[in-house]
Amino acid sequence: MKDFFGSMTGRVFLVLLLGMIASAALTQWLSVGERTRSFERYRDFHAMERAEQLITTADALASESRPTYLRMAERGTIKLERMAEAPAAIRPATAFSSTLQQRLAKGVQLLPLADQPAECAQPRQRSIFAPSQWGGACEAMYVTLRDGARLKLSILPPPEVPATALSEYVALLPFLLSVAALAYLVTRMAVRPLKRLAKAAKDLGNDINHPPVVLSGAAEIRQASAAFNAMQARIRQHIMQRTQMLAAITHDLQTPLTRLRLRLEKVRDDELQQRLIDDLSAMQQMVREGLDLARSMDASETMQALDLDSLLDSVCSDASDSGQPVELRGRANMALMGRPLDMRRCLVNLIDNAVKYGHYANVTVERIAGAARVVIRDGGPGIAKDQMAHVFEPFYRIESSRSRESGGTGLGLTIARNIAEQHGATVALNNHPAGGLEVTLILPESYASRL
Repeated sequence: MKDFFGSMTGRVFLVLLLGMIASAALTQWLSVGERTRSFERYRDFHAMERAEQLITTADALASESRPTYLRMAERGTIKLERMAEAPAAIRPATAFSSTLQQRLAKGVQLLPLADQPAECAQPRQRSIFAPSQWGGACEAMYVTLRDGARLKLSILPPPEVPATALSEYVALLPFLLSVAALAYLVTRMAVRPLKRLAKAAKDLGNDINHPPVVLSGAAEIRQASAAFNAMQARIRQHIMQRTQMLAAITHDLQTPLTRLRLRLEKVRDDELQQRLIDDLSAMQQMVREGLDLARSMDASETMQALDLDSLLDSVCSDASDSGQPVELRGRANMALMGRPLDMRRCLVNLIDNAVKYGHYANVTVERIAGAARVVIRDGGPGIAKDQMAHVFEPFYRIESSRSRESGGTGLGLTIARNIAEQHGATVALNNHPAGGLEVTLILPESYASRL
């Protein structure tokens, strides 16, 4: 759930949902408020008619017949009842009492009482949108008829229909569900093209020859997709030109270097001849690794399913057969979608680097949370933390490794990282607490599956 609301889909959905609910709640509040005010006005009009009728009838009746009538008039929410004595306190006339006074016969006096009925302050049934108290006429009035009879007129709120808060929430549930479904549908429609572009960008990082994005959706999305496809074409062209240039240079250098080696055989000074041959061998190695670097940036090889355990076993076995102290432990039981030659070159470079500078390579493979982790540990002195980021740069070599015995051109780790990134993998370096360097290659779940 946290990941969902942390994504753009979740945030857009939440904003839409809250906005629609707030808008609907405001509309409902205004609607209920207007309906309540209309009902209060209608109720006041009805109360005015009823009060005038009660007082007029009581005033017209003879004093001996009035008690029977008052027993009937004491019922309901508009009541007229006998008052034993004059009120102790009155208050200024209200709009309701003033209007009613004008409608009564001359000689009938109407005075608002200071003591209001208890029902006026009584809270109404709990409701989400309706007011908490009755807003219409609610008061008590002292009535003096033409014959001097003292009566009390009470205008009370109408009776409420019993309701529970739970029933209101249940009634709102279908509305909330429909709003949530609509908000989610709109969010999906808005975010889906962005997800498609994000996936295309990720695929572009792993395969520059990935098919272009299909132009569909709104005009702005089609424009962004077209711009992305144009960018992909330009990047592909730049990489192809750089790769071809590097491959051509390194390839063309091999012919004069071969001629130089043949001519060095005629040098009479044995010591000088050996030094020149060693320098020439280093140059030829650099040319070969330059070709490998050019190939590592080329993603033209077809992706296919590879058994990671079989690939590691083959690479380690070949290294052991050539005399390198390499040991393999563990199994991943995963199939990897990758380019066979490139993945083999990546693993070979990492193992050769461990043996060259760390004297041996202990390879461990395991499956972790939907990914394969390959750890290659050596017995060397490790690498300073400030140099770990630089060893992946082309032709970069740690000063302590510059020797005839170790050799190397500084391209091995660069080539390995290029190939790993093309397969969606990562290569990380870490000094082991017990000594030695650990190289960790992690192949993510999107590029591997359980056998």
